[in-house]
Amino acid sequence: MDLQRLTQRVWYYPFEEERDRPNLGYIRGDNWSMAVDAGHSREHVAEFYGALEREGLPLPSLTVLTHWHWDHTFGMHAVHGLCLAGSRTNAYLAAFAERLRREGTGFFLNMHRTIRSEYRDGRPVVVKTADIVCTGDVLFDAGNCPIRIFPAVSPHTDDCMLVEIPGEKVLFLADACGGVFPTWEKDPAKCRQLASLINDADAEIFLEGHWTPSSKEDTVQELTV
Repeated sequence: MDLQRLTQRVWYYPFEEERDRPNLGYIRGDNWSMAVDAGHSREHVAEFYGALEREGLPLPSLTVLTHWHWDHTFGMHAVHGLCLAGSRTNAYLAAFAERLRREGTGFFLNMHRTIRSEYRDGRPVVVKTADIVCTGDVLFDAGNCPIRIFPAVSPHTDDCMLVEIPGEKVLFLADACGGVFPTWEKDPAKCRQLASLINDADAEIFLEGHWTPSSKEDTVQELTV
């Protein structure tokens, strides 16, 4: 699978349904680069990095987590550079790692067939916490490329962080627009809050975790139907 370019500074590595792998974002500043989400496993990260290398792009210095779910975070032990997570995300990862230590991997593999597909042939499940933990908004400049990371109310989880690249008019939403796993039910009040945030955003390209790039209108409509 090849890297897809969104703008001059922003790319993404496409999602895959079979193993429930989300889009992985990549932002290239003049001084350093950032990845959005750490992927489902070591193998997922390796494929993403292979695509970066084919494009002649440096590996990320920092990887930002959008929320704690396994398909976005369990590749964290294999990423290049440091990882940043919100405090709630980090707490969820710590709790899940402790449960794996107590109970083994059976409960995790039995959660969904896509997890068993990702971890076939006895591949190890490795969960770690982030190197950097934040609360509230964080602003980076990767070199003539401001990047804003901020929490948002979401019908998916209570630890969602969004990643905005204002100069590129791109907003990474990850799974913020989705419902609660495994029923996928959505709280209407949370949908309205997120739709309002998106509607007010000064972005033109919105990338969800498991979908193709969308417009503002289509993204808001998904939350209001």
